Amino acid sequence: MAIDYSEMGLEENIETSLMNAGYIERRLHGEALKVFQDRAIDVEMLFQFLEATQPKKFERLKTIHGDKFEKRFLDRLDQELNRRGVIDCLRHGIKDRGVSLRLAFNKPPSTLNQLLMQNYENNIFTVSRQVYYSSKHHNSLDMVLFLNGFPLVVMELKNPLTQQTVEHAKRQFKKDRDPKELLFQPKKRVMVYFAVDTDEVWMTTMLNKESTFFLPFNRGNQGGKGNPVVYNNYRTSYLWNDILQKDSLLDLLFRFVYIEQKDIRDSTGEIVDKKEIVIFPRYHQLDVVRKIEADIQSKKVGGNYLVQHSAGSGKTNSISWLSHRLAKVHDENNEAIFDSIIVITDRRVLDKQLQDAIYQLEHEAGVVQKIDEDSNQLAEAIQNKTRIIITTLQKFPFIIEKVGEFSRGKYGIVIDEAHSSQGGKASTAMTSILSDKSLDDAYAADKVMEDELDSTEEKL
Repeated sequence: MAIDYSEMGLEENIETSLMNAGYIERRLHGEALKVFQDRAIDVEMLFQFLEATQPKKFERLKTIHGDKFEKRFLDRLDQELNRRGVIDCLRHGIKDRGVSLRLAFNKPPSTLNQLLMQNYENNIFTVSRQVYYSSKHHNSLDMVLFLNGFPLVVMELKNPLTQQTVEHAKRQFKKDRDPKELLFQPKKRVMVYFAVDTDEVWMTTMLNKESTFFLPFNRGNQGGKGNPVVYNNYRTSYLWNDILQKDSLLDLLFRFVYIEQKDIRDSTGEIVDKKEIVIFPRYHQLDVVRKIEADIQSKKVGGNYLVQHSAGSGKTNSISWLSHRLAKVHDENNEAIFDSIIVITDRRVLDKQLQDAIYQLEHEAGVVQKIDEDSNQLAEAIQNKTRIIITTLQKFPFIIEKVGEFSRGKYGIVIDEAHSSQGGKASTAMTSILSDKSLDDAYAADKVMEDELDSTEEKL
């Protein structure tokens, strides 16, 4: 079958593939379009989801609000979306007049709970083409993917054969999409924006006119950039045939994406503001984390994996996601495969990043513990089966020693090798596994390395 390389053909291919996978074709027009232009939510689909999954609570809210139900409920929803963001609201729901409502349901780990399975199956995935998102002009978005009425994914599609490439899609996001529009305001509605043509995919999570920064979301091609040839399909078909499939999109929403807070400092180093950035995994990060998790799910413990990341490719985030996922992996009997995940690193930022990310993913404190005191702290963390333990390369031999004292335990070890390997420091630390150094010596080595890092940072 010949492939239609026109922009319209690309749209139809994506839409058809998604509909075959359970998405519903949705054309926004009339009153539904007017409400969407006002609220940046497909309210009809949202209400349909709430009625199907939480009918008693939904009816209770209708009774409480009376004939002003829709406006009052949507005002409350707007308030929460503006304050917390769409990711947090979809994960943890909202509360209105004492009534708690879930806005989405992730796929349950097993089919034992029939109600959870039913609610998950009642999630509504819709795909809309040529969405006229504003009443102020006639600009339209090529494609929007909705979950229960929330516009999580926005795509601009281009066709290189008509001299329209992914670069034109990026430019369209920068020039024609006003970040002041409710739909495009950071974290409030959209999870990710994709610029797509038949050869490449690029992504961003924040529109900021000419300052919008796109990252590649390509698979790579024989060790280089771009994407490999796909027989009888587009090179970029993995985006809709894999990444944007229903369960994958839920997995991204519930177990990957999070909000990173960065301090804004003035010339004196004082913190004057905070900047929030939606962190969405790049393709290589998503791919490697899912592959390792699936392999461990299948083969259980005992495997060794080498993950290569180039500079600037998000290794810290990959470690965070991988550690969190491995801590949650369960076998067929719903038993945790690992007692603890132990992360070996000299990145002092990693423990806070892990804690912040995991709290957003689970709303659970105490999952991550940094070992920065003595062997008793380490022993206690292992004995208590703390889910993620962070420590340094210099303490690695003593971790092995402590783990050996709990012979029935199973531990996943994630080693961040490259960060401190300059000048042979990592190699020297690893050889201490075979030495008779004490734990005090390890802490002393830590102190020396931290002093060296501080000195380097000061020079920079």
